[in-house]
Amino acid sequence: MRNIVIIGSGPAGLTAAIYSARANLAPLLIEGWQSGGQLTTTTEVENYPGFAKGIMGPELMKDMRAQAERFGTEFLTGDVSAVTFTQRPFSITIDGEQTVQAKTVIIATGASAIQIGLPNEKRLTGHGVSTCATCDGFFFKGKELIVVGGGDSAMEEANFLTKFATKVSIVHRRDKLRASKIMQDRSMKNEKISFVWNSAVEDILGEEVVTGVRLKNLVTGKTVVLPCAGVFVAIGHMPNTALFAGQLGMDAKGYLITKNGTATSVPGIFAAGDVQDSTYRQAITAAGSGCMAAIDAERFLESREG
Repeated sequence: MRNIVIIGSGPAGLTAAIYSARANLAPLLIEGWQSGGQLTTTTEVENYPGFAKGIMGPELMKDMRAQAERFGTEFLTGDVSAVTFTQRPFSITIDGEQTVQAKTVIIATGASAIQIGLPNEKRLTGHGVSTCATCDGFFFKGKELIVVGGGDSAMEEANFLTKFATKVSIVHRRDKLRASKIMQDRSMKNEKISFVWNSAVEDILGEEVVTGVRLKNLVTGKTVVLPCAGVFVAIGHMPNTALFAGQLGMDAKGYLITKNGTATSVPGIFAAGDVQDSTYRQAITAAGSGCMAAIDAERFLESREG
């Protein structure tokens, strides 16, 4: 029987582990076969406080993990295949084989950026391909960039990138945007933003870094090469919550609903990081909510035992 089981090993999960381990709650963290969260797919992180010269994403996660381990966090590598949150104690099955029981659970499974699905997209991620303008825009000062998408996220990314780029081209599959009127107006009034309508990215070009994209016009069928230094994919995020469907309250997009801090719809189950945050999606906000979840879980345990 575990006091706390943490599912997920990004900034939220590891911060929750650090706090709960220091509270002598001996947390078990299930880290998945691809541990470390989205930061392991980034290169340099310059906006995480405390690193004046920046730090590589994988290194930051490695250090966080070592810190959690130092205070007594136990790690279990494997993917959670099933959970039962309808009765106590809660049970969590890993890889269809091993089952652990817990008094409280912190869910920090994060969210995954929806990708275009091109072979070179994955290869060049962190080398010109990005899903986060706030994280990576600074590295493209004086460059020409492309944003793929037509919703509010794409417009926000494009407008933010004009602080650094000389030109931002928004590539959209249709001839109308899905974005809200205010975001459309803001983008269309921005002199640095142009639109490439009825077009899809057919390939991302470049050997070591992005040098351009090949676009296909979906009306005429013609292809053109558009030079650029970076491609920002902004076609949405998908929270990693399929495992909890029917057991925890979610919004229309599948994000876990939290209230009074990090509490979910089931007492004793808490959620932290991008799995419950569709707004900020930053390492620092994920870490902050991981701290909150650990404190919330500790207080929950104290109230049950008291």
